[in-house]
Amino acid sequence: MKEKFLGFERLDGTVGIRNHLLVMSITGLTGPIARKISLNLPGSLLIDNPYGSGILGVDRLRQDRAMIGFGNNPNIGAVLIISGDPPKTEAIKKGINKTGKIVETITLEDCNHDSISMFEKGIRLGAKLMLEISRKRRSLHHVSNLFVGLECGRSDPSSGMVANPIMGLIADYLIDLGGSAVIGETTEWLGAEHLLVKRAKNNQVKEEILNAVNFQKNLAISNNVNLLGNNPGYTNIEAGLSTIEEKSLGNITKSGTKVIQSVIDWGEKPTIDGMHLMHAPAYAPESLSGFSAAGCQLIFFSTGVGNSFNNHISPSIKISANPKTCKKLHEQLDFKCSQVFEGKKTLYHASDELWEIFIDICSGTRTWGEILSESTEVFSRIGRSL
Repeated sequence: MKEKFLGFERLDGTVGIRNHLLVMSITGLTGPIARKISLNLPGSLLIDNPYGSGILGVDRLRQDRAMIGFGNNPNIGAVLIISGDPPKTEAIKKGINKTGKIVETITLEDCNHDSISMFEKGIRLGAKLMLEISRKRRSLHHVSNLFVGLECGRSDPSSGMVANPIMGLIADYLIDLGGSAVIGETTEWLGAEHLLVKRAKNNQVKEEILNAVNFQKNLAISNNVNLLGNNPGYTNIEAGLSTIEEKSLGNITKSGTKVIQSVIDWGEKPTIDGMHLMHAPAYAPESLSGFSAAGCQLIFFSTGVGNSFNNHISPSIKISANPKTCKKLHEQLDFKCSQVFEGKKTLYHASDELWEIFIDICSGTRTWGEILSESTEVFSRIGRSL
């Protein structure tokens, strides 16, 4: 099994598997201009935060942390911030600059509130940044530098029986080699939390796991939500999953067997290596953005009936063990393991094959999601705006 990949070393010691310019609008007013700038800089990634000065409390802290996290992700070579709020711009820039990353900013005030002038300046600055990061070359690095997210979406029985356990084997092997992994989707720990608690590093982590699960339970109850029909959702039920407990038991298999080091918040970067849980929404767009903001370079994403959504910053390896899905979704799935479901291969054989694909993608091979641009980043909200 290969233990090294070709990646881009950053000044803070992290290693990216991609080398993108990130065009990031941090205020809703500048979103349309940032989109035009990014469209005219082929190969750049766009993040468009639709919210502005009315964001309060925990939402403000989470969004600022996410924007800094997106910029600091090892897959980003440089950042161009587009903004209508100079103080906020400086705060986000300062947070990203801590890693030594190149950051340029343009505010509406810099352009006399002229959007055409902002567009022109953005193209010129962005082009210079792209030229600068294009000088960066890949070099050989150990997999201990990798932090991966583990996700499942539109799951069916094959997910919990085959695809997720294969991801769990990958997570275990990566952690044994010094790397890190994380699962989120707190609602999908319900009914299986006792198994996660058994693996907790200490009593504090045990308590945090139970608190996270109880928070989601109480959130559903306080809003008169019956989790049956919401999670598992309609698609899950149609595909053969019956209860949240059944879905959860399949979901947590992708976390493997290693000690759980911590429970982190949405978009929060862990402070130690190993296996982590992210207390976060279950819906894939929010969940995946939590992973990329936390620093994941890559995401393993299993599906039962098909789910084309991908993360923007962190390439997503799409996996399925459903024989029908594997036959029909040729340009969506990066790894098909239906032969395990059919009894023709073992989980261990399939995990060896997936590891090879993992190393290959980390070294530059594109995923279907990257090729087809089926990705974005989203911001998780809790409360109302002012």
